[in-house]
Amino acid sequence: MHIRPFRLADEAAVVDLWQRCDLTRPWNDPHKDIQRKLKVQPELFLVGEIDGKLVASAMAGYEGHRGWVNYLAVCPEQRQQGLARQLMAYIEEQLLALGCPKLSLQVRDTNAAALAFYERLGYKVDASVSLGKRLIADE
Repeated sequence: MHIRPFRLADEAAVVDLWQRCDLTRPWNDPHKDIQRKLKVQPELFLVGEIDGKLVASAMAGYEGHRGWVNYLAVCPEQRQQGLARQLMAYIEEQLLALGCPKLSLQVRDTNAAALAFYERLGYKVDASVSLGKRLIADE
């Protein structure tokens, strides 16, 4: 898989991928999320291609304290080939190069497959509670 930064021409394919992977929610407009990411570390908005076809994506970032990953997705037909592992390794390498000491992510507690995947990569449940407050409504 070839990993590269997101391009504007990728938007429709990325949103379709996220929808096929059940990552979108009504309260998060994926097009707005893309536009927001393009304003902050756009080089860490990554896609993976095989033979020119977009098959994976992830949004990563580092704010000086820890790194984050959002919207990690692999085309359902391409799963179980190590693509998500490859993308996460690339992200970890990029964040480490920026001096990032810790990488965090959030997974819905109902997504057992994702939780098992991250556990296999060495991620552990942190003793913390995720809180959120919507500052801009997408609805």
